[in-house]
Amino acid sequence: MKDKSEHKPEKIGQHFETTPVVFDDDIRFEKTLRPVRFEEFVGQNKIKEKLKIYIEAAKRRGEPLDHVLLMGPPGLGKTTLANIIANELGVGIISAAAPSIERPGDLAGILTQMEEKEVLFIDEIHRLDATVEEYLYGAMEDFKLSVVIDRGPGAKSLELSIKPFTLIGATTRAGLLSTPFISRFGILERLDYYGDADLQSILRRSSEILKVSIEDAALKEIAKRSRGTPRIANRLLRRTRDFAQIGGKGNITLEVVSTALEKLSVNDAGLDEIDMKILDTIVRVYKGGPVGVNALAAIIGESPETIEEVYEPYLLQNGFIRRTLR
Repeated sequence: MKDKSEHKPEKIGQHFETTPVVFDDDIRFEKTLRPVRFEEFVGQNKIKEKLKIYIEAAKRRGEPLDHVLLMGPPGLGKTTLANIIANELGVGIISAAAPSIERPGDLAGILTQMEEKEVLFIDEIHRLDATVEEYLYGAMEDFKLSVVIDRGPGAKSLELSIKPFTLIGATTRAGLLSTPFISRFGILERLDYYGDADLQSILRRSSEILKVSIEDAALKEIAKRSRGTPRIANRLLRRTRDFAQIGGKGNITLEVVSTALEKLSVNDAGLDEIDMKILDTIVRVYKGGPVGVNALAAIIGESPETIEEVYEPYLLQNGFIRRTLR
């Protein structure tokens, strides 16, 4: 990390942040609407019920919760669940994006300042450097760190005990995690896309928090075009609120939603301009495929990672594309 002060944990209520407190409007909006307890979190019911049991059992034993790996496409609530877990445990949480933990020393600095049973949440955990990942093994298994003293022939390794903690990792690319790393997580959960009914409930809650009036038909239309993703649903709600404020007397009607989403180039299936570029390139340039992700990325002007993490899962899930062996 170039500037250590940027990643110094800052206490926010019962929680801590290690990443810089600089958010774009969408992230601020998300944080405003983010549930803080399981009863406020809509959807993923099977996962919620299991987590409630694991948390209550850990509390009764007086132990830290087993390490948790949350998997699934972006925007489904992995970060929200991590914060809810910490709230339900009644402990603090330190949050860090994996790319900000560049060296084992960065990780050691975080772990040595944690209180007993606290949560360390690492987003994009598949992007951890291999040396940092291996350094985590001992911390996860035995709550011990190996610290190297001095350099060269006189270098010595010192074992340092740390307070028991819970690691929660979030990933959109579980396949990039090594088997030894995955095996150290006691709880593995994969989040699924949401149904329209759950998205409508989320949108209703969000509209109440934002104090905006929205018709049931408008709610249903936004939910239908939200790709099964709460983050997208809330973003579309925010944008349609803008259109309603300017041309709809502040009320979000079906007409306002239809106009707004047409302007935003979001079609009835929830596909946006990038989705359509991907499909058009596969059909028009590659005659239906197959096509490699790197070639596709070069043509449409997006990174391969963005295509694989953001666009491909939904297109695959809904049968717009399929994987081949080539």
